[in-house]
Amino acid sequence: MTRKRLLLLSLGGTITMVPSAEGGIAPKLGAAELVASVPALAEVAEIEADSPERLPSPSLTPDHLVAVAVRIAAAFAAGADGAVVIQGTDTIEESAFLLDLLVAGDKPVVVTGAMRGAAAPGADGPANLLAASRVAASAEARGLGALAVLNDQIHAARFVQKTHTALPSAFQSPLAGPLGIVAEDRVRLFARVARNPILPPEDAPPRPVALVRWAMGDDGRLLGALPGLGYEGAVIEGMGAGHVPADAAEAVGALAARMPVVLASRCVTGPVFTETYGYAGGEIDLIRRGAIPAGMLSGPKARLLLGLALRGNGSPAAAFTPYQ
Repeated sequence: MTRKRLLLLSLGGTITMVPSAEGGIAPKLGAAELVASVPALAEVAEIEADSPERLPSPSLTPDHLVAVAVRIAAAFAAGADGAVVIQGTDTIEESAFLLDLLVAGDKPVVVTGAMRGAAAPGADGPANLLAASRVAASAEARGLGALAVLNDQIHAARFVQKTHTALPSAFQSPLAGPLGIVAEDRVRLFARVARNPILPPEDAPPRPVALVRWAMGDDGRLLGALPGLGYEGAVIEGMGAGHVPADAAEAVGALAARMPVVLASRCVTGPVFTETYGYAGGEIDLIRRGAIPAGMLSGPKARLLLGLALRGNGSPAAAFTPYQ
């Protein structure tokens, strides 16, 4: 039987961090060192390992992930069977979603990391890397788009969220639950998701989009400044099912007349409503004023999708139709 081939790219993050002379932990380990630290990986696949970045994940940008998507596409074209991307956990949910949007085809793309540094007692990095590689090399994971695998759970990129600052079980999919688990060295899937439309990674980097989270008493005065700051679109995380105060509705409409405005929710999970609340500042009112409902997407993910949609000449609203 021909051995599976995996591309493993490390971008840095806690999984690569060891104690630093300056205090705390910092990214030090490269992809080859991570692979060498998990001998069981040799039984999973033939691995090509590289470290295009060594950054804490808050310093990663969409441009970094566009470059990763291009690299993965080239590896798939050259015969690789799957890809694993290693990075810090702070932005895994965003990176996984970007790769879900940018990498075409059925071959698995899996993002993983660790909640504990490499030198910490109970470090979860080796187990996460092994589980992620098993998923990336599996036939079961084909056709699911990008996935996040941590704590032996398999999450769809569109659903996964980091829900805790410390626990190895930090990653959950509150809206739908995990798609499956890795147990007894096997990939066990309980559910599948269909692929959504792919946006070519080579077109251009995502355009700048502001993310505004609404809070009680906010009157929307910040919105008028966004066009002058260079933003080309905005995502509003409204209250509840997608609401703002009545006296802020006009500001939302005025901004929507100048740039695409997407309406998400600041709630942990759940879809933005479209036809329930008709009062001033409710979602019906805001959609009538030009806001685009984000559907099931969180604010950060809606921001990434809008940034990619703004690269071309198509309708930004159409990009959100599959997520309603």
